[in-house]
Amino acid sequence: MVLWALGIGPGDEVIIPANTFIATAWGATLCGATPVFVDCQPESYNIDPAKVEAKITPRTKAIVAVHLYGQPADMDPLNEIARKHKIALVEDCAQSHFAEYKGKRTGGLSMASSYSFYPGKNLGAYGEGGAVATNDAELARKFKMIRDHGAEKKYYHEVYGHNYRMEGIQGAVLGVKLRHLGAWTEARRRNAALYNAALKGIPGVVTPQEMPYAKHVYHLYVIRAPRRDDLQKHLEAKGVATGLHYPVPLHVQNAFKHLGYKEGDFPVTEKAAREILSLPMFPELTAEQIAYVAGAIREFYS
Repeated sequence: MVLWALGIGPGDEVIIPANTFIATAWGATLCGATPVFVDCQPESYNIDPAKVEAKITPRTKAIVAVHLYGQPADMDPLNEIARKHKIALVEDCAQSHFAEYKGKRTGGLSMASSYSFYPGKNLGAYGEGGAVATNDAELARKFKMIRDHGAEKKYYHEVYGHNYRMEGIQGAVLGVKLRHLGAWTEARRRNAALYNAALKGIPGVVTPQEMPYAKHVYHLYVIRAPRRDDLQKHLEAKGVATGLHYPVPLHVQNAFKHLGYKEGDFPVTEKAAREILSLPMFPELTAEQIAYVAGAIREFYS
């Protein structure tokens, strides 16, 4: 919806990270535009600003910065690139509710941002839901029309639109849960610190790195581990559920085969996809549960 309101359409290109959930790319394709992928940073797993500028062409209309796993992308250089080339920069905040970049919350670091309220998110509804945000009055007006069949007044349709109205019950649930999000965020950060301490010193295991400019909100707690698939099976046998976020980079998905990318195009993303493992992470985790997970990992490598 953000890209649609910006007027992006067929023939345009949108730069996005190769390391993200595919919904980020649908933002471009559903407008008729072409996603152009960029590799990620090995430390943060977010889009690498140093590799963005080489992907800009006369057809480039926007860059999408995904704040992956709950850690903000490096926004200052991305904003500088966007200003230099007079293209839009927008944020995908699906995983970064209450995350901060240099003391400022994500979602307000660009011209517009999108949020997911999928039930598993840090702020989740009881069904599907999402939101867009902007400080630009004209963009806000377009958002409101697009979400409601292109109309400002009922039955008077000014532009193309759709039905993107979130159910009222989901808004009511989110309004209640939002009051607890600060406490839940700090609980996630505390749990991440416990994991970091418990996993320290295990050969080959790399714990998440909080970048110096970031306040990470740990939507996911993602480690890198040798023999990842065997470790995952070991944890499953111990009753520990894990996840892979994400095992197949976007540039090698069948849906994007026509774009001509191949294995080896984005080595940092591809290496991460082979090694990443998401451990249990939610505010109510206990210290005992974290110790159990860490103990099972230590046992595997011993």
